[in-house]
Amino acid sequence: MLSTIKEEIQVVFERDPAARSVLETIFACPGFQAIIFHRFNHWLWNHKLHLLARLTAHVARFMTGIEIHPGAVIGRRFFIDHGMGIVIGETSEVGDDVSIYHGVTLGGTTWNKGKRHPTLKNNVVIGAGAKILGPITLSDGVRVGCNAVVVKDVPEDSTIVGVPGHIVVKKETTGKSAQREAMAKKIGFEAYAESKDMSDPIQNALDSMLDHMQKVENELEELKKK
Repeated sequence: MLSTIKEEIQVVFERDPAARSVLETIFACPGFQAIIFHRFNHWLWNHKLHLLARLTAHVARFMTGIEIHPGAVIGRRFFIDHGMGIVIGETSEVGDDVSIYHGVTLGGTTWNKGKRHPTLKNNVVIGAGAKILGPITLSDGVRVGCNAVVVKDVPEDSTIVGVPGHIVVKKETTGKSAQREAMAKKIGFEAYAESKDMSDPIQNALDSMLDHMQKVENELEELKKK
């Protein structure tokens, strides 16, 4: 359990630039508190102590504003930022290294007792206010934009936005897109949702900047060879 707590604290420092100290994380970070509560509640649930698990989950919701059913399966290094209004249903399954933001719902669309909530694979990011509904699967590396409503399976390394959610980006590994991605990583910037389908002036400006930087870098490399 101690190793789990240390890992969850480390995740906060890796993904939240506002984190300042371990004590602050433990006592004033609702996302961290909610996931530690859930680890304990899920253990109770698995040992058939359902009433006690629900009661302690209720206490956690009161303290943090985050509702996680004790039956939900959540992987390692789960990060919740801000957290207010998050709801994670009973049959939800969450992989490793997943990040979600405030107002997110992993909800069901049926009253059936079986699997009725989403499955999130590894390295998924869910933006603020997004709703992921039904027994669908978001594959590895999926990103969901703020306030999107997702009701269908999403393939890996895709970005999905809108109501209803539609895919606007699939990961590309060749051509200009790959060059932009490489340059963005080099300067510490990650292009979140670049797409020809989304005419965004800020994104267009960033694309132009990255293209220009790549051109300058190529010219410098040529000069070095002379």
